[in-house]
Amino acid sequence: MQDVTDEAASALTDEAIKKAAVAWIAVGDAPALGLWCLPLEGALHVVSGPGEQSAPGLAGAAAATVTLRGDHGGRIVTWPATVTRILPGTEEWSTLAPQLATKRLNAPGSAAELVERWVSTGCALNRLAPAGAPLAAPGSLPDDPLAAPPRDTPAVRRPKKPFRLHRVRRR
Repeated sequence: MQDVTDEAASALTDEAIKKAAVAWIAVGDAPALGLWCLPLEGALHVVSGPGEQSAPGLAGAAAATVTLRGDHGGRIVTWPATVTRILPGTEEWSTLAPQLATKRLNAPGSAAELVERWVSTGCALNRLAPAGAPLAAPGSLPDDPLAAPPRDTPAVRRPKKPFRLHRVRRR
């Protein structure tokens, strides 16, 4: 593969941000989490907290690493991000929160009720803006699959034995 120039990598990042619906976001040394996001004004916006997606450490972070995928489903770019918390009561909150609420799928109630719930439960609205050249882009993406074992979760259950309609006799 050919190395990508800084200008092309920046254009790739901008285009990937415009099309993003899910981003893999890592804060510090923690593993990346797949989070719903909304692209606006050249940055990604993420809501997390009680009743929303869990993003440990993101609300208080100053920086994060963002990985976005392409139309084929594979990773195309990883970039450093500056994290800015948007606080309720600010002009920025009044503009962005309703836009995010209208794009939030399967939320109970209206967009206005959802924004009020975010305020009352202390949810965090964060902007992740590119903060430099991509860390990985075409030409510098790793060749290995980067597969990792599943993380521990309370949702894991022991599978049941398969159902058998009749007894199998062995000879």
